[in-house]
Amino acid sequence: MKYAFANRVKHLKSSAVRDILKVVNQGNVISFAGGLPDDDLFPIEGIREAFSSAFASGKKSLQYIETEGYAPLRELLLERMKRKGIERSSINEVLLTTGSQQAIDLFARVMFDRGDVILTENPTYLAALQVFQSYEAKIIPVMSDEHGMLPDDLEYKMKKYKPKCVYVVPTFSNPAGKVWSLERRQKLLQLAQKKHVVIFEDDPYGDIQFNKDEVYTPIAALDDGNHVLYTSTFSKTAVPALRTGWIAGPNQILRIMSQAKQANDLHSNSLSHQALYHLCRNFDLDGHINNLITVYQSRMKLMLQHLQSLESLGVKYIEPKGGMFFWIELDESINTTELLQTAVQHGVAYVPGAPFYVDEPKQNTMRLNFTHSTPEKINEGMEKLTKVFQIHLQSV
Repeated sequence: MKYAFANRVKHLKSSAVRDILKVVNQGNVISFAGGLPDDDLFPIEGIREAFSSAFASGKKSLQYIETEGYAPLRELLLERMKRKGIERSSINEVLLTTGSQQAIDLFARVMFDRGDVILTENPTYLAALQVFQSYEAKIIPVMSDEHGMLPDDLEYKMKKYKPKCVYVVPTFSNPAGKVWSLERRQKLLQLAQKKHVVIFEDDPYGDIQFNKDEVYTPIAALDDGNHVLYTSTFSKTAVPALRTGWIAGPNQILRIMSQAKQANDLHSNSLSHQALYHLCRNFDLDGHINNLITVYQSRMKLMLQHLQSLESLGVKYIEPKGGMFFWIELDESINTTELLQTAVQHGVAYVPGAPFYVDEPKQNTMRLNFTHSTPEKINEGMEKLTKVFQIHLQSV
């Protein structure tokens, strides 16, 4: 039977990362492809006790709740964001979502008509591009360097395209792992305020910061409260399966997003909300995050040692200051999408960089995850990848 799908489905695309994971998870392949935390480090006992505490309140814990999410957890998030300098006046400016991915989707649903313009970095978060494309928005890349968007190009494109939104991941970005300078954050905010443009600040990795002496001020902490929506998640610091993220911003926007969420799922998993509240109150979540930082930084350093040995072959990278990824650039003659098949045959996988670009993708780039693999697997996997590089780069 020929099904009459809506026209909008032609803009839906499968995630390159998810497609790769389906393949590599079927065989004996060491995968640096996914953006996965290490499940061996999950605070299982703390989560078990948190759910027990949630159940202790009786059958009320199993009932429907308001669309915005469990109020005590939203109050707690106000406290945690305040530690980052982000001031919101009440829980009416916090919406709990099914992961921060839903926050991106709800925002796009209520803000973008067909052809509306979004400015982004290039490359940027693949799943955000999927969402924006599904709502038929026009995505315009802004030129960037390791410090963030280039102010002149940003100002030029704001004036030329009159965007509704600028989407950014300024702290340990996915995929490039960069950290914007304070000056670039301030310049973006100044231009957004001047042009009456909303900034969507995505911050899933901000807590995984390797150097605690450095300060990476969220753009939302610099704002007057009217121009920046800030979203984050518990998926990288607690566990992904709880599927709990949040978005904070102007009530006028969150109110409409909440109405859209009512039509989508009524509310996110309230039992997870309650468990997360008790986890934050009764478990040393900050201590757990510090342990994650110690482990992940050591794994990053281990992968770094292997990459340093490849510099003579022209392999380029930036040492991450936090987050979960290395962004790699090879000789321009190398197509990492084509190279992936060879890598998988050697028993190692990565994500080619091309799907992260809005346009003019650099085919010689790739993303490597260092958080999910043990040190033994990192050594083994990087030795395999090194062989692949040596075969293909020495002949260039």
